Amino acid sequence: MEKITESLLLERGSPKTSKLDRIRTLNLSQMGLKSQDLPVPLLSKLLGLEELNLSGNRLQELPKGLSLPRLKLLDCSNNDMEDVTSLETLSSLEELLLEDNFYLTVNDEHKVMFLLPKLRMYNGKDISSTANRIRYINSEILKRRVIGVWEKDFSLPDPLTAQSLRAVEKKFVNAACFQVKYGPSSLSDYTKWRVEMIAKEYLKSLTDPKEEGEEGTPETPVKDNETVLSPSKRKHCDLGANAETESPQKRRAKNDAATTAVASPRKSTRVQSTAQKSNPGLCSPRTTVMNVGAAPEPSPRKSNHLQNTPQKTVNTTAGPRKAPGTPASKGAKDQPANQQSKHTTTPKKESRTPRKAVKYEIPREPASLQPLHVLQCHSKENSPEDFSTQLWACAFEPIQNSSDASGWVWTVATCGGESVCVIDCESGHVLKKYKVPGEEFFTLAWTTLLMSREGGCARSCSILAAGGKRGMVKLIHPRVNLAYGEFRASRRAIAVLRFSPRHPSFLFTGTYDNKIVMWDIGGLDRDYNFKTSQLLVLETGSTPLHLCLPPSSPDTHLISGCEDGLYSFDIQLSKNTQKRSEEMEIVFPVYKKKDKKEDYRTIDGLSFLTDDIVASKSHMQGSIYLWSWSGTRALQQGKKKVVSAVILAELQWSRTDVPYLSLNTCPGFGYVVCGDENGKLWTYHITDLVRSNFKSGKPIAATEVLEWPSLVRPGVGPVEGPTINSVAMDPKLHYLVALSDKNMVVVWKRVTE
Repeated sequence: MEKITESLLLERGSPKTSKLDRIRTLNLSQMGLKSQDLPVPLLSKLLGLEELNLSGNRLQELPKGLSLPRLKLLDCSNNDMEDVTSLETLSSLEELLLEDNFYLTVNDEHKVMFLLPKLRMYNGKDISSTANRIRYINSEILKRRVIGVWEKDFSLPDPLTAQSLRAVEKKFVNAACFQVKYGPSSLSDYTKWRVEMIAKEYLKSLTDPKEEGEEGTPETPVKDNETVLSPSKRKHCDLGANAETESPQKRRAKNDAATTAVASPRKSTRVQSTAQKSNPGLCSPRTTVMNVGAAPEPSPRKSNHLQNTPQKTVNTTAGPRKAPGTPASKGAKDQPANQQSKHTTTPKKESRTPRKAVKYEIPREPASLQPLHVLQCHSKENSPEDFSTQLWACAFEPIQNSSDASGWVWTVATCGGESVCVIDCESGHVLKKYKVPGEEFFTLAWTTLLMSREGGCARSCSILAAGGKRGMVKLIHPRVNLAYGEFRASRRAIAVLRFSPRHPSFLFTGTYDNKIVMWDIGGLDRDYNFKTSQLLVLETGSTPLHLCLPPSSPDTHLISGCEDGLYSFDIQLSKNTQKRSEEMEIVFPVYKKKDKKEDYRTIDGLSFLTDDIVASKSHMQGSIYLWSWSGTRALQQGKKKVVSAVILAELQWSRTDVPYLSLNTCPGFGYVVCGDENGKLWTYHITDLVRSNFKSGKPIAATEVLEWPSLVRPGVGPVEGPTINSVAMDPKLHYLVALSDKNMVVVWKRVTE
């Protein structure tokens, strides 16, 4: 790192001059600077500086006392910024870039807009209107509520002494922060910060009347119930983060090649199949973006911190922010303080009696699957030319017999890039789309929660959780088009999410800090208040890629496919230890093929086919193992940590070297499916007849390999088969959905004669 000196500033500044106060623009990017490396006395001599580039450094905050009175543009993108309050001294700032700062949240964005009175551009977007609501209308509403707390429960001490005033201030600030609720839970940190500030200013105005009215908050009449004035009123398709920051990128060895595979422009938002009618309209209802009310945003910049494979050298020393544990309220709806503080309790847990094994009647004949739709619905800025966005995970909505599910049949959620989509498989319509600028979603999971209603009754709601690079879990109720909350699961990226089938509010998060955390996200009340609590931490030696709860024992065991192997964990909450390591490691015959290039330990596919049979595969294995969970468990004796899997059969598969091609199963139809690097889907129909040959020792060939559909881009030509990252099937195999690394969702339908 080069030391900041006067000669360096003159060299990197412009126009070229011999005096610091004549420099107008200064580039100090990509120098590895930390906050302590910025000499305040020297930089303060830059009295004429208007533009400063500090991008690509290691800054956590700006040094205290830094004053640049004429600075209008500051670029602090791609740093390690954690504290934006240090920007307050730059009062002339009009444009600010803070992209690719992994630890900043939407709360920090709101703080910046409040602290910098002249700021109008943030990360390339015009935020003038939003900033004015935050600075004036939002502040006025919060101020009135804070004053209400004072007038209801407090008064100045008599006699008025410094000590008694400090005691009253402490109690008043605590009471105000606890009682004043405003906006969604994702902004709870910002709201608390502003309430504390307002409470102190108000108390000071009572003891020093001369300063009353000097806050800069205009005396604009505002009614609390005027929704137009609510700065944090939830826009249904906006996940409550106008400019969320990023976390590490998903690993993919072949990512660079995939992003440049197709570069020709195209006119349609749907890739055309030869079997379908041409639909060149950009506004096709099947790919309509439902990001209501969200302002257009530029494409997020790629992070320079990491390569495609996240490295352990990423800065993780900063202490984690407190995960939101306060209730999330719907929109900015006013509620009495006593009502706001109440939360619905977690839905009553089911009995822990052993579940009876489910016996599926597997059809004798394999399914006949035909391609039905090919969708391009995760494009950056809705561009029809985007064939580079990686799609990572998909899952079907659970079917339920309730009003919440009426009219929603065979819907699948998909994620990739900065968006999550909910798709009707039959029509191919994109029912809902949620975008978080700067995020890259890697995983999602469905569950069914109970929402309390008036009169003590409750209804079931299908809730979708999604997570990715930023380490935040987004909670969405797609049926009402509402992203009602979020919480931080980790400061590193989230690789996988999984809900417990026995306890619908129990969510497991697998993250890039080598941890699996078990959360209880609780139930919901009619205002979408919720509260999260951490129940258990499982420590893994590498990134967890897949999580499975054995159908026969979902309360006691969890198995995880990780970067360095397959592990089983004891997850019984009755035990005192809340931080645990693996109970045993399960090893496979392919490990014996270990060489200098590959150890075959990366488990990139894992799913239960029956209550006992597990399908899994290793990277570079070229096949899929079917093995017995109960048989493998029986081999563990005493404190034995490493157990060989009881292999039942081996399924032939592609000899690809592309990692992270996930398999899936459909127990009700006896199907195992896994895509390959050429857009093909390898399907295996595991019938009773096939099982009878398990011990033959011969690899089982695929029942059918579904070829990539014959797709044609108008005016360009055929579309080559992409890599299939993930697949999903509904319980009755009416539909099969495959996600590609080229921003295409392929829906296959089972044809019945």
